[in-house]
Amino acid sequence: MTDREASTEASAPGFRTFLIVWSGQLVSIVGTNLTWFGLSIWVYLETGSVTQLSLMMVAANLPRILLAPVAGALVDRWDRRWAMIISDSASGVGTLIIAIAFLTDSISIGLLVVVAAVISSFEAVHWPAYQASTSLLVPKERYAQASGMVQMADAAGQLLAPFLGGAVVALGGVAVLIAVDVVTFTVAVATLLMVRFPAAQRTAEGVAAVGTIWQESAYGFRYVWRRHPLMALLVAFAGLNLVLGFIGPVFIAYMLSFTTETTMGLVMSLGATGMLVGSVLASSFRVNSGRVARIVMAAAILGAMLVVVASSTSLIVILGALFVGMLVVPYAAAMSQSIWMAKVEPDVQGRVFSVRSMIAQITNPIALALAGPLADHVFVPFMEGDSAAQGWFASITGTGAGSGYAALFVALGLASVGIAVAAWSYGPLRHLERDVPDAEGLPSESPDATPDVPDVTVTSSGIDLGTGEPAPGIDPA
Repeated sequence: MTDREASTEASAPGFRTFLIVWSGQLVSIVGTNLTWFGLSIWVYLETGSVTQLSLMMVAANLPRILLAPVAGALVDRWDRRWAMIISDSASGVGTLIIAIAFLTDSISIGLLVVVAAVISSFEAVHWPAYQASTSLLVPKERYAQASGMVQMADAAGQLLAPFLGGAVVALGGVAVLIAVDVVTFTVAVATLLMVRFPAAQRTAEGVAAVGTIWQESAYGFRYVWRRHPLMALLVAFAGLNLVLGFIGPVFIAYMLSFTTETTMGLVMSLGATGMLVGSVLASSFRVNSGRVARIVMAAAILGAMLVVVASSTSLIVILGALFVGMLVVPYAAAMSQSIWMAKVEPDVQGRVFSVRSMIAQITNPIALALAGPLADHVFVPFMEGDSAAQGWFASITGTGAGSGYAALFVALGLASVGIAVAAWSYGPLRHLERDVPDAEGLPSESPDATPDVPDVTVTSSGIDLGTGEPAPGIDPA
Protein backbone atom coordinates (compact mmCIF):
# COMPACT_ATOMS: atom_id res chain seq x y z
CA MET A 1 0.00 0.00 0.00
CA THR A 2 1.40 3.42 -0.93
CA ASP A 3 1.72 6.28 1.53
CA ARG A 4 -1.00 8.15 -0.34
CA GLU A 5 -3.35 5.15 -0.16
CA ALA A 6 -2.64 4.76 3.54
CA SER A 7 -3.35 8.44 4.09
CA THR A 8 -6.62 8.21 2.21
CA GLU A 9 -7.65 5.07 4.09
CA ALA A 10 -6.93 6.76 7.43
CA SER A 11 -8.62 10.04 6.52
CA ALA A 12 -11.86 10.89 8.28
CA PRO A 13 -15.14 11.14 6.37
CA GLY A 14 -15.16 14.86 7.20
CA PHE A 15 -17.51 16.88 9.35
CA ARG A 16 -20.65 16.00 7.42
CA THR A 17 -21.46 12.77 9.29
CA PHE A 18 -20.37 14.29 12.57
CA LEU A 19 -22.61 17.31 12.06
CA ILE A 20 -25.64 15.15 11.29
CA VAL A 21 -25.11 13.16 14.48
CA TRP A 22 -24.36 16.32 16.45
CA SER A 23 -27.56 18.02 15.34
CA GLY A 24 -29.66 15.10 16.59
CA GLN A 25 -27.78 14.92 19.88
CA LEU A 26 -28.11 18.69 20.37
CA VAL A 27 -31.89 18.43 20.06
CA SER A 28 -31.92 15.46 22.44
CA ILE A 29 -29.75 17.24 25.02
CA VAL A 30 -32.09 20.24 25.05
CA GLY A 31 -35.07 17.89 25.48
CA THR A 32 -33.41 15.99 28.31
CA ASN A 33 -32.59 19.21 30.15
CA LEU A 34 -36.22 20.30 29.73
CA THR A 35 -37.44 17.04 31.28
CA TRP A 36 -35.21 17.19 34.34
CA PHE A 37 -35.93 20.88 34.81
CA GLY A 38 -39.66 20.14 34.90
CA LEU A 39 -39.33 17.02 37.05
CA SER A 40 -37.14 18.81 39.59
CA ILE A 41 -39.75 21.53 40.00
CA TRP A 42 -42.58 18.96 40.27
CA VAL A 43 -40.80 16.79 42.86
CA TYR A 44 -39.95 19.73 45.12
CA LEU A 45 -43.42 21.32 44.87
CA GLU A 46 -45.11 17.96 45.39
CA THR A 47 -43.05 16.86 48.39
CA GLY A 48 -41.45 20.04 49.74
CA SER A 49 -38.44 17.83 50.43
CA VAL A 50 -34.89 18.48 49.29
CA THR A 51 -34.11 14.89 50.31
CA GLN A 52 -36.67 13.51 47.84
CA LEU A 53 -35.28 15.76 45.13
CA SER A 54 -31.75 14.63 45.94
CA LEU A 55 -32.88 10.99 45.76
CA MET A 56 -34.12 11.47 42.20
CA MET A 57 -30.90 13.27 41.23
CA VAL A 58 -28.80 10.45 42.67
CA ALA A 59 -30.88 7.90 40.74
CA ALA A 60 -30.37 9.91 37.55
CA ASN A 61 -26.57 10.02 37.92
CA LEU A 62 -25.14 7.25 40.12
CA PRO A 63 -25.90 4.23 37.86
CA ARG A 64 -24.21 5.96 34.92
CA ILE A 65 -21.09 6.54 36.99
CA LEU A 66 -20.92 3.08 38.59
CA LEU A 67 -21.62 1.16 35.38
CA ALA A 68 -19.11 3.16 33.34
CA PRO A 69 -16.29 0.55 33.21
CA VAL A 70 -18.56 -2.28 32.06
CA ALA A 71 -20.37 0.02 29.63
CA GLY A 72 -17.04 1.08 28.12
CA ALA A 73 -16.04 -2.54 27.53
CA LEU A 74 -19.35 -3.17 25.77
CA VAL A 75 -18.96 -0.07 23.61
CA ASP A 76 -15.60 -1.32 22.32
CA ARG A 77 -17.19 -4.69 21.47
CA TRP A 78 -20.31 -3.33 19.78
CA ASP A 79 -21.03 -1.17 16.78
CA ARG A 80 -20.90 2.28 18.39
CA ARG A 81 -23.67 3.72 16.24
CA TRP A 82 -26.05 0.96 17.32
CA ALA A 83 -24.97 1.40 20.93
CA MET A 84 -26.11 5.03 20.67
CA ILE A 85 -29.34 4.08 18.87
CA ILE A 86 -30.27 1.49 21.51
CA SER A 87 -29.39 3.86 24.35
CA ASP A 88 -31.38 6.78 22.91
CA SER A 89 -34.34 4.49 22.16
CA ALA A 90 -34.38 3.06 25.68
CA SER A 91 -34.15 6.54 27.20
CA GLY A 92 -37.01 7.66 24.96
CA VAL A 93 -39.17 4.73 26.11
CA GLY A 94 -38.40 5.54 29.75
CA THR A 95 -39.33 9.17 29.21
CA LEU A 96 -42.55 8.10 27.47
CA ILE A 97 -43.48 5.98 30.51
CA ILE A 98 -43.10 9.05 32.73
CA ALA A 99 -45.22 11.16 30.35
CA ILE A 100 -48.00 8.52 30.33
CA ALA A 101 -47.88 8.33 34.13
CA PHE A 102 -48.42 12.09 34.34
CA LEU A 103 -51.27 12.01 31.83
CA THR A 104 -53.01 9.16 33.72
CA ASP A 105 -52.38 10.64 37.19
CA SER A 106 -50.38 7.57 38.20
CA ILE A 107 -47.05 9.31 38.67
CA SER A 108 -45.13 8.71 41.91
CA ILE A 109 -41.70 9.45 43.33
CA GLY A 110 -40.92 5.74 43.35
CA LEU A 111 -41.67 5.43 39.63
CA LEU A 112 -39.52 8.46 38.85
CA VAL A 113 -36.59 7.03 40.81
CA VAL A 114 -36.80 3.64 39.07
CA VAL A 115 -37.15 5.08 35.56
CA ALA A 116 -34.40 7.61 36.22
CA ALA A 117 -32.07 4.80 37.30
CA VAL A 118 -32.87 2.77 34.17
CA ILE A 119 -32.31 5.75 31.86
CA SER A 120 -29.04 6.53 33.66
CA SER A 121 -27.89 2.94 33.09
CA PHE A 122 -28.38 3.26 29.35
CA GLU A 123 -26.63 6.64 29.34
CA ALA A 124 -23.57 4.81 30.69
CA VAL A 125 -23.34 3.22 27.23
CA HIS A 126 -24.38 6.27 25.23
CA TRP A 127 -21.70 8.79 26.14
CA PRO A 128 -18.55 6.66 25.69
CA ALA A 129 -19.99 5.44 22.37
CA TYR A 130 -20.61 9.03 21.28
CA GLN A 131 -17.16 10.24 22.30
CA ALA A 132 -15.29 7.29 20.83
CA SER A 133 -17.24 7.64 17.57
CA THR A 134 -16.26 11.30 17.28
CA SER A 135 -12.61 10.22 17.14
CA LEU A 136 -13.42 8.19 14.02
CA LEU A 137 -15.60 10.76 12.29
CA VAL A 138 -13.45 13.86 12.75
CA PRO A 139 -9.85 14.30 11.57
CA LYS A 140 -7.55 14.64 14.55
CA GLU A 141 -6.56 18.16 13.45
CA ARG A 142 -10.13 19.18 14.34
CA TYR A 143 -10.50 17.37 17.67
CA ALA A 144 -10.43 20.63 19.65
CA GLN A 145 -13.16 22.08 17.42
CA ALA A 146 -15.35 19.01 17.74
CA SER A 147 -14.81 18.86 21.51
CA GLY A 148 -15.79 22.52 21.79
CA MET A 149 -19.00 21.77 19.91
CA VAL A 150 -19.67 18.92 22.33
CA GLN A 151 -19.42 21.37 25.20
CA MET A 152 -21.53 23.89 23.29
CA ALA A 153 -24.41 21.43 22.96
CA ASP A 154 -24.44 20.85 26.71
CA ALA A 155 -24.22 24.58 27.44
CA ALA A 156 -27.12 25.26 25.07
CA GLY A 157 -29.23 22.66 26.85
CA GLN A 158 -28.52 24.15 30.25
CA LEU A 159 -29.27 27.68 29.08
CA LEU A 160 -32.43 26.91 27.10
CA ALA A 161 -34.06 24.58 29.63
CA PRO A 162 -35.13 27.22 32.20
CA PHE A 163 -36.56 29.57 29.53
CA LEU A 164 -38.32 26.97 27.36
CA GLY A 165 -39.22 24.74 30.29
CA GLY A 166 -41.00 27.49 32.18
CA ALA A 167 -43.00 28.47 29.11
CA VAL A 168 -44.01 24.90 28.24
CA VAL A 169 -45.02 24.08 31.82
CA ALA A 170 -47.13 27.24 31.97
CA LEU A 171 -48.91 26.35 28.73
CA GLY A 172 -49.37 22.60 29.04
CA GLY A 173 -47.93 21.28 32.28
CA VAL A 174 -45.09 18.89 33.04
CA ALA A 175 -46.60 16.08 30.92
CA VAL A 176 -46.32 18.17 27.76
CA LEU A 177 -42.74 19.10 28.65
CA ILE A 178 -41.81 15.42 28.95
CA ALA A 179 -43.66 14.55 25.74
CA VAL A 180 -41.46 17.09 23.95
CA ASP A 181 -38.43 15.16 25.19
CA VAL A 182 -39.81 11.94 23.69
CA VAL A 183 -39.90 13.70 20.32
CA THR A 184 -36.30 14.89 20.74
CA PHE A 185 -35.14 11.30 21.33
CA THR A 186 -36.89 10.34 18.09
CA VAL A 187 -34.94 13.05 16.27
CA ALA A 188 -31.67 11.76 17.74
CA VAL A 189 -32.37 8.18 16.64
CA ALA A 190 -33.46 9.33 13.18
CA THR A 191 -30.18 11.18 12.59
CA LEU A 192 -28.19 8.13 13.70
CA LEU A 193 -30.12 5.94 11.25
CA MET A 194 -29.18 8.34 8.43
CA VAL A 195 -25.42 7.81 8.76
CA ARG A 196 -22.77 5.11 9.03
CA PHE A 197 -19.74 5.07 11.33
CA PRO A 198 -16.37 3.72 10.17
CA ALA A 199 -15.07 0.77 12.15
CA ALA A 200 -12.23 1.43 14.56
CA GLN A 201 -8.91 0.28 13.16
CA ARG A 202 -7.43 -2.59 15.15
CA THR A 203 -4.27 -1.58 16.99
CA ALA A 204 -1.67 -3.54 18.96
CA GLU A 205 -3.06 -2.01 22.15
CA GLY A 206 -6.57 -3.15 21.26
CA VAL A 207 -5.46 -6.70 20.48
CA ALA A 208 -3.56 -6.93 23.76
CA ALA A 209 -6.62 -5.71 25.66
CA VAL A 210 -8.92 -8.54 24.54
CA GLY A 211 -10.26 -10.68 27.39
CA THR A 212 -13.40 -11.46 29.33
CA ILE A 213 -15.94 -8.70 29.89
CA TRP A 214 -14.59 -8.22 33.44
CA GLN A 215 -10.98 -8.11 32.28
CA GLU A 216 -11.90 -5.56 29.62
CA SER A 217 -13.87 -3.54 32.18
CA ALA A 218 -10.74 -3.27 34.35
CA TYR A 219 -8.56 -2.51 31.34
CA GLY A 220 -9.40 1.21 31.31
CA PHE A 221 -8.05 1.59 34.86
CA ARG A 222 -4.79 -0.15 33.92
CA TYR A 223 -4.44 1.89 30.74
CA VAL A 224 -4.71 5.23 32.54
CA TRP A 225 -2.58 4.14 35.51
CA ARG A 226 0.32 3.13 33.25
CA ARG A 227 0.35 6.48 31.45
CA HIS A 228 1.43 8.97 34.11
CA PRO A 229 0.87 12.17 32.10
CA LEU A 230 -2.72 11.19 31.25
CA MET A 231 -3.30 10.06 34.83
CA ALA A 232 -2.02 13.42 36.07
CA LEU A 233 -4.39 15.22 33.68
CA LEU A 234 -7.29 13.12 34.98
CA VAL A 235 -6.39 13.80 38.63
CA ALA A 236 -6.23 17.53 37.90
CA PHE A 237 -9.71 17.49 36.39
CA ALA A 238 -11.09 15.38 39.23
CA GLY A 239 -9.81 18.08 41.58
CA LEU A 240 -11.38 20.84 39.49
CA ASN A 241 -14.69 18.93 39.46
CA LEU A 242 -14.51 18.79 43.24
CA VAL A 243 -14.17 22.59 43.27
CA LEU A 244 -17.04 23.00 40.80
CA GLY A 245 -19.26 20.67 42.81
CA PHE A 246 -19.11 23.05 45.77
CA ILE A 247 -19.92 26.14 43.75
CA GLY A 248 -23.65 25.58 43.07
CA PRO A 249 -25.06 25.28 46.61
CA VAL A 250 -22.54 27.70 48.15
CA PHE A 251 -23.22 30.35 45.50
CA ILE A 252 -26.96 30.15 46.16
CA ALA A 253 -26.46 30.57 49.91
CA TYR A 254 -24.02 33.44 49.39
CA MET A 255 -26.26 35.33 46.97
CA LEU A 256 -29.37 34.93 49.11
CA SER A 257 -27.50 36.50 52.03
CA PHE A 258 -27.78 39.91 50.35
CA THR A 259 -30.24 39.69 47.43
CA THR A 260 -33.54 38.12 46.36
CA GLU A 261 -34.28 34.78 44.70
CA THR A 262 -35.34 36.52 41.48
CA THR A 263 -32.17 38.58 41.24
CA MET A 264 -30.03 35.56 42.05
CA GLY A 265 -31.70 33.53 39.29
CA LEU A 266 -31.14 36.33 36.78
CA VAL A 267 -27.45 36.63 37.69
CA MET A 268 -26.98 32.86 37.44
CA SER A 269 -28.69 32.69 34.03
CA LEU A 270 -26.73 35.61 32.60
CA GLY A 271 -23.47 34.34 34.06
CA ALA A 272 -24.06 30.89 32.60
CA THR A 273 -24.01 32.37 29.09
CA GLY A 274 -20.25 32.33 29.58
CA MET A 275 -20.40 28.55 29.12
CA LEU A 276 -21.88 29.00 25.66
CA VAL A 277 -19.30 31.64 24.72
CA GLY A 278 -16.45 29.43 25.95
CA SER A 279 -17.79 26.51 23.91
CA VAL A 280 -18.04 28.70 20.81
CA LEU A 281 -14.43 29.85 21.27
CA ALA A 282 -13.20 26.27 21.60
CA SER A 283 -15.12 25.14 18.52
CA SER A 284 -14.08 28.07 16.34
CA PHE A 285 -10.36 27.35 16.11
CA ARG A 286 -8.14 24.38 15.40
CA VAL A 287 -5.86 23.87 18.39
CA ASN A 288 -3.34 21.04 18.09
CA SER A 289 -0.67 22.18 20.54
CA GLY A 290 -0.39 24.14 23.75
CA ARG A 291 -3.58 22.57 25.09
CA VAL A 292 -2.16 21.71 28.52
CA ALA A 293 -1.07 25.34 28.96
CA ARG A 294 -4.60 26.48 28.05
CA ILE A 295 -6.09 24.08 30.62
CA VAL A 296 -3.76 25.31 33.35
CA MET A 297 -4.52 28.94 32.50
CA ALA A 298 -8.26 28.21 32.59
CA ALA A 299 -7.97 26.65 36.07
CA ALA A 300 -6.05 29.69 37.32
CA ILE A 301 -8.60 32.10 35.84
CA LEU A 302 -11.47 30.12 37.38
CA GLY A 303 -9.79 30.36 40.79
CA ALA A 304 -9.24 34.09 40.44
CA MET A 305 -12.87 34.65 39.47
CA LEU A 306 -14.09 32.74 42.53
CA VAL A 307 -12.07 35.09 44.74
CA VAL A 308 -13.53 38.09 42.88
CA VAL A 309 -17.08 36.78 43.50
CA ALA A 310 -16.31 36.49 47.22
CA SER A 311 -14.80 39.96 47.45
CA SER A 312 -17.86 41.98 46.41
CA THR A 313 -21.62 42.21 46.79
CA SER A 314 -21.89 44.29 43.62
CA LEU A 315 -24.13 42.40 41.22
CA ILE A 316 -22.20 43.79 38.23
CA VAL A 317 -18.87 42.56 39.61
CA ILE A 318 -20.31 39.14 40.51
CA LEU A 319 -21.97 38.78 37.11
CA GLY A 320 -18.74 39.64 35.30
CA ALA A 321 -16.67 37.23 37.38
CA LEU A 322 -19.27 34.47 37.01
CA PHE A 323 -19.36 34.97 33.23
CA VAL A 324 -15.57 34.73 32.88
CA GLY A 325 -15.38 31.76 35.26
CA MET A 326 -18.06 29.86 33.35
CA LEU A 327 -16.42 30.78 30.04
CA VAL A 328 -13.17 28.98 30.82
CA VAL A 329 -14.85 25.78 32.10
CA PRO A 330 -16.07 24.36 28.75
CA TYR A 331 -12.96 25.69 27.01
CA ALA A 332 -10.72 23.69 29.34
CA ALA A 333 -12.96 20.63 28.99
CA ALA A 334 -12.73 20.83 25.19
CA MET A 335 -8.92 21.04 25.32
CA SER A 336 -8.80 18.01 27.60
CA GLN A 337 -11.19 16.01 25.45
CA SER A 338 -9.14 16.68 22.31
CA ILE A 339 -5.99 15.45 24.08
CA TRP A 340 -7.64 12.18 25.13
CA MET A 341 -9.09 11.65 21.66
CA ALA A 342 -5.65 12.08 20.10
CA LYS A 343 -3.63 10.01 22.58
CA VAL A 344 -5.89 6.95 23.10
CA GLU A 345 -6.18 4.22 20.47
CA PRO A 346 -9.64 4.31 18.87
CA ASP A 347 -10.46 0.62 19.48
CA VAL A 348 -10.04 1.00 23.27
CA GLN A 349 -11.51 4.47 23.71
CA GLY A 350 -14.83 3.13 25.01
CA ARG A 351 -13.13 1.48 27.97
CA VAL A 352 -10.67 4.28 28.63
CA PHE A 353 -13.19 7.11 28.28
CA SER A 354 -15.66 5.35 30.59
CA VAL A 355 -13.08 5.00 33.34
CA ARG A 356 -12.00 8.58 32.76
CA SER A 357 -15.60 9.71 33.12
CA MET A 358 -16.07 7.70 36.30
CA ILE A 359 -12.98 9.10 38.02
CA ALA A 360 -13.53 12.68 36.87
CA GLN A 361 -17.20 12.78 37.83
CA ILE A 362 -17.22 10.87 41.12
CA THR A 363 -15.85 13.93 42.92
CA ASN A 364 -18.96 15.95 41.99
CA PRO A 365 -21.44 14.07 44.25
CA ILE A 366 -18.77 14.04 46.98
CA ALA A 367 -18.64 17.83 46.80
CA LEU A 368 -22.43 18.09 46.89
CA ALA A 369 -22.50 15.93 50.03
CA LEU A 370 -19.79 17.97 51.77
CA ALA A 371 -20.81 21.48 50.69
CA GLY A 372 -23.52 22.04 53.30
CA PRO A 373 -21.66 20.73 56.36
CA LEU A 374 -18.41 22.45 55.35
CA ALA A 375 -20.13 25.79 54.81
CA ASP A 376 -22.49 25.76 57.81
CA HIS A 377 -20.31 24.02 60.40
CA VAL A 378 -16.79 25.07 59.44
CA PHE A 379 -16.60 28.33 57.49
CA VAL A 380 -19.57 30.20 59.00
CA PRO A 381 -18.36 29.62 62.61
CA PHE A 382 -14.78 30.31 61.50
CA MET A 383 -15.73 33.76 60.19
CA GLU A 384 -17.46 34.53 63.48
CA GLY A 385 -14.17 33.99 65.31
CA ASP A 386 -11.25 36.33 65.90
CA SER A 387 -8.11 34.60 64.64
CA ALA A 388 -5.34 35.89 62.39
CA ALA A 389 -6.55 33.58 59.60
CA GLN A 390 -10.09 34.88 60.01
CA GLY A 391 -8.75 38.44 59.77
CA TRP A 392 -7.00 37.62 56.50
CA PHE A 393 -10.16 36.16 54.97
CA ALA A 394 -12.21 39.08 56.31
CA SER A 395 -9.89 41.53 54.52
CA ILE A 396 -11.17 39.97 51.28
CA THR A 397 -14.77 39.08 52.11
CA GLY A 398 -15.76 41.54 54.82
CA THR A 399 -17.57 40.41 57.96
CA GLY A 400 -21.21 40.90 57.07
CA ALA A 401 -23.95 38.38 56.38
CA GLY A 402 -22.77 35.60 54.14
CA SER A 403 -19.08 36.15 54.92
CA GLY A 404 -18.71 32.47 55.84
CA TYR A 405 -19.93 31.42 52.40
CA ALA A 406 -17.69 34.04 50.79
CA ALA A 407 -14.71 32.68 52.73
CA LEU A 408 -15.43 29.22 51.35
CA PHE A 409 -15.44 30.72 47.86
CA VAL A 410 -11.99 32.20 48.55
CA ALA A 411 -10.78 28.78 49.67
CA LEU A 412 -12.19 27.18 46.52
CA GLY A 413 -10.55 29.83 44.38
CA LEU A 414 -7.17 29.23 46.04
CA ALA A 415 -7.65 25.47 45.55
CA SER A 416 -8.28 25.97 41.83
CA VAL A 417 -5.17 28.13 41.48
CA GLY A 418 -3.24 25.54 43.50
CA ILE A 419 -4.34 22.79 41.11
CA ALA A 420 -3.15 24.91 38.18
CA VAL A 421 0.25 25.49 39.77
CA ALA A 422 0.67 21.83 40.71
CA ALA A 423 -0.35 20.67 37.24
CA TRP A 424 2.14 22.97 35.50
CA SER A 425 4.88 22.06 37.97
CA TYR A 426 4.59 18.35 37.13
CA GLY A 427 6.88 17.86 34.15
CA PRO A 428 5.20 14.77 32.62
CA LEU A 429 1.87 16.64 32.48
CA ARG A 430 3.41 19.89 31.26
CA HIS A 431 5.10 18.02 28.38
CA LEU A 432 2.24 15.57 27.74
CA GLU A 433 1.57 16.70 24.18
CA ARG A 434 5.27 16.41 23.27
CA ASP A 435 6.14 13.18 25.05
CA VAL A 436 2.99 11.08 24.58
CA PRO A 437 2.66 10.24 20.88
CA ASP A 438 -0.66 10.37 19.06
CA ALA A 439 -2.35 6.99 18.97
CA GLU A 440 -2.33 4.72 15.93
CA GLY A 441 -5.43 4.30 13.80
CA LEU A 442 -6.73 7.85 14.11
CA PRO A 443 -8.15 9.57 11.01
CA SER A 444 -6.26 12.57 9.70
CA GLU A 445 -6.81 15.13 7.01
CA SER A 446 -4.95 14.30 3.82
CA PRO A 447 -3.11 17.36 2.46
CA ASP A 448 -4.19 16.37 -1.05
CA ALA A 449 -7.78 15.63 -0.18
CA THR A 450 -10.62 17.99 -0.94
CA PRO A 451 -12.86 18.48 2.11
CA ASP A 452 -16.37 17.15 1.60
CA VAL A 453 -17.73 20.32 3.24
CA PRO A 454 -16.19 23.76 3.75
CA ASP A 455 -14.47 24.53 7.03
CA VAL A 456 -17.10 25.23 9.62
CA THR A 457 -17.09 27.98 12.17
CA VAL A 458 -19.32 29.04 14.98
CA THR A 459 -20.17 32.69 15.34
CA SER A 460 -22.25 34.74 17.68
CA SER A 461 -25.02 34.83 15.11
CA GLY A 462 -25.34 31.11 14.63
CA ILE A 463 -23.70 27.74 14.14
CA ASP A 464 -22.37 26.22 10.96
CA LEU A 465 -22.33 23.12 13.15
CA GLY A 466 -20.82 20.42 15.57
CA THR A 467 -21.57 18.44 18.92
CA GLY A 468 -20.94 17.37 22.49
CA GLU A 469 -21.41 15.55 25.75
CA PRO A 470 -23.03 16.85 28.95
CA ALA A 471 -20.51 17.85 31.55
CA PRO A 472 -21.47 17.44 35.11
CA GLY A 473 -18.34 19.25 35.73
CA ILE A 474 -15.37 20.49 33.90
CA ASP A 475 -14.39 17.17 32.33
CA PRO A 476 -17.58 15.28 31.60
CA ALA A 477 -16.16 11.95 30.45
